[in-house]
Amino acid sequence: MFDFHTHTFLSDGVLSPIELIRRASVRGYQVIGVTDHVGPGNVEYVVRTLVTDCRAASSRWNILALPGVEITHVPKEDIDDVARAAKALGAKVVVVHGETPVEPVEPGTNRAAILSDWVDIVAHPGLIEMEDARLASERGVFLEISARKGHSLANGHVVKVAAQAGTLTVLDSDAHAPEDLLTPEITWKVALGAGLDSEEAHLLLNKNPEGLLAKLGVSMVSRT
Repeated sequence: MFDFHTHTFLSDGVLSPIELIRRASVRGYQVIGVTDHVGPGNVEYVVRTLVTDCRAASSRWNILALPGVEITHVPKEDIDDVARAAKALGAKVVVVHGETPVEPVEPGTNRAAILSDWVDIVAHPGLIEMEDARLASERGVFLEISARKGHSLANGHVVKVAAQAGTLTVLDSDAHAPEDLLTPEITWKVALGAGLDSEEAHLLLNKNPEGLLAKLGVSMVSRT
């Protein structure tokens, strides 16, 4: 399994980074992105901590742990600067907290994330506009299908718009606690529940994550 969006007690999760990764490994994960919430003030501390723990876990266990961030409720004008800083500090995957229907995200956040050269995924992008989805396709930014309560309300819309725009998607847990981690059964149900057929669900859960890893320049063999 692949999951590029999770949280630890470095932000609003309940587990330490190393325990989250261990539990994911035992659950059968191949790849986990540890992407705690950041803004301009805490990005350095979070990324440096996650780089250390992800490196240790990846070198000892049969899992590729990617240090990352979720840029959350940051003014849209500052998203590119925070994303650039995160990558410079060693983040392998940069996620932006998109315009979910259940939180007061600043309008224009989806577009600002997509326009940044340093952003890889727009998480739970809500009722994303077709123009933004097409722009994401052109720029190689992935849109997230969310397994998290609330954020998942717009999954059907995201799937439909992404298909029309030719935008790649990934399914993530947005886990904050052990019970939020994915299983093959739940990923399949979320994919089908979002309106995908079996072939499309297979692409979402298997081929698209491999494409994202290639975009990130990360090898599962090297345990980078």
